[in-house]
Amino acid sequence: MNTIPFRKPRQAAATIANRVGIVDIGSNSIRLVVYQGAARLPVILFNEKVLAGLGRSLNQTGAIDAAAMTMARGALARFAALAREMQVGELRVVATAAVREASNGHEIIEAAERLGLDVELLSGEEEAMASGMGVLSGIPDADGIVGDLGGGSLELVRVVAGAVTDRVSFPLGVLRLAAIRSKAKGTLDRRVGKLIAEAGWKGRGRDLPFYMVGGSWRALAQLDMSITGYPLPIVHQYPISALQVARLGRTISHVSRARLKEVPNLSGGRIATLGDATALLASVLKHLGSTRTIVSAYGLREGLLFSRLTPEQRREDPLIVAAREEGKVLGRFPEHGDLLGAWIEPLFEAEPADLARLRHTACLLADVGWRANPEYRADRGVEVALHGNWVGIDGTGRAVLAQALHTALGGRTDAPDPIGNLAPPEMLDRARLWGLAIRLGQRLSGGVAAPLRRSRLIPDGQSLRLMLEPGDRPLYGEAVEKRHRALASALGMTHAIGA
Repeated sequence: MNTIPFRKPRQAAATIANRVGIVDIGSNSIRLVVYQGAARLPVILFNEKVLAGLGRSLNQTGAIDAAAMTMARGALARFAALAREMQVGELRVVATAAVREASNGHEIIEAAERLGLDVELLSGEEEAMASGMGVLSGIPDADGIVGDLGGGSLELVRVVAGAVTDRVSFPLGVLRLAAIRSKAKGTLDRRVGKLIAEAGWKGRGRDLPFYMVGGSWRALAQLDMSITGYPLPIVHQYPISALQVARLGRTISHVSRARLKEVPNLSGGRIATLGDATALLASVLKHLGSTRTIVSAYGLREGLLFSRLTPEQRREDPLIVAAREEGKVLGRFPEHGDLLGAWIEPLFEAEPADLARLRHTACLLADVGWRANPEYRADRGVEVALHGNWVGIDGTGRAVLAQALHTALGGRTDAPDPIGNLAPPEMLDRARLWGLAIRLGQRLSGGVAAPLRRSRLIPDGQSLRLMLEPGDRPLYGEAVEKRHRALASALGMTHAIGA
């Protein structure tokens, strides 16, 4: 682990105290990511990669070629300088398969050391562990097999109950696949089957999802999203069936590079290896017995951060943590979201935990539209829910959250596009009720804490009673009464006040 010297801060020390960075020297790309914020889910301040291709020549020569070495030195010099300029307090530099296996891999480490960077050379097992922890960071309830495809290796990891159990690393990086496939038809599939069987993993994915990590497989998801017309530009927790993977393989073999370049968000640098990555995925799924995949945008780098946390911090819900932080930044009163969630809880006590979690998130984000023009506050809520940098939530959950915020921020009770295409009507109906309840709480309290602490909502089956202390009766103005009536009506009740 490396600490980069930096100049005297020109901003408050508290602002940069928890700023950390990771330089990931991979077999295909070298990347710098700088994070800051809550330990459980820090936000990304900066993210840049250089497709150096360190593992490109390993199969042929066993060494990193001169062009890749030059690109790597330039990338490391830039990233070291950027880390100093950004006043990164702690910079961790890790290297994986290509540096580990290349006969001249030590030259990369030496170049980094001359820049003041202390490189950790991860073993295949350490790489696999970090990838598994990364998936658990972004998908806490993950139960299945993680596959992390890099340029030089493929890691398989079993994750269950918030922990990494078995793990294995294979020399099946995407930069090695073309040479394997060129030998004869079916060579790659036979190689994959042999490696998986010898490792004792054959059939271990039956009835379990396969969590895909790595830029090449994320690129495949971008292609599938374009083909199917998926209405969100977010790959995290995007599902693809094994049957669709096979179809994508056939599609890629018949589509020109020019056409692939037109696919939104598909990295041009990944196009050349997309067919190989898809062929490998189809074979791995076949031999593991998995029939469905889920994309994880979180992998090795996030796993390194997650591994540093205490057990208590790891158990924190990343969606709730992120929403609470966002509410503090964008809302008027930082404590209001949790109070609002407790205030409307009596109306929805019978809801299952997964819905209660989304409702709590909606309350934490209930004030995100207050700075927007009043005509666009509801739109702002939808945008935050659908496009926010959330994890631990899939497309359906984002749509439910968007509907709740749309209603809470004064939008109509219909489902604006593309919400209706992402979640079933019954879940959106439930979200509208949350939105109406949030709107009542916001209007009654004016967004501050005390009125919520002193009042209660009591549903008695026939009426929805708002209990107010005598001194708070002036708060029950016309606008509050209107929202009280709307919520009660939506619940099939009459509205009443009490003391």
